Amino acid sequence: MRAFPLFRSLSSCMLVVSIFCLSTLAEATERPGYAGWEKGSAYNGHYNYKERDSLKGKVLQFMEVSPLPGMDPGTALILEEGGEKITVHLCPAAFSSPEETGIRKNVSTKVSGSWAVIDGKDVLMAAKVKQGDSFVFKVRLTKDGTPFWSLSPEELAREKAAD
Repeated sequence: MRAFPLFRSLSSCMLVVSIFCLSTLAEATERPGYAGWEKGSAYNGHYNYKERDSLKGKVLQFMEVSPLPGMDPGTALILEEGGEKITVHLCPAAFSSPEETGIRKNVSTKVSGSWAVIDGKDVLMAAKVKQGDSFVFKVRLTKDGTPFWSLSPEELAREKAAD
């Protein structure tokens, strides 16, 4: 008879821990401004870090995009390379606005990333944008394409310090 109260309190404890873990997980995956941009999302499934490409050109303009239905807005730019205008997806707008990126218009620019077909259009999903000899705006890990907006604050600080 003593085992039943112990089992009941252990069950209650397990229930409380489970609820706490689930609520913490829900908070982590429901960050405002990041819907559809999560690491395992359909959108990020288009990024293939093994098939990276680089383009050189000039940034003509910035724009807001919602790549797939239901996604929160993102920051993108139009890069002109040899007379061709290419849409480059950078990141969720909640992660960085055009002004916060530090990327300047009409400056020689190199963009590295992965090609994808989004909404029937070819786009480059950026990993890194470089301007001049010293400016770099990184949004994905080179080793596996993990988006910076899905990193912990400590991991993000380490990445930024590595530049």
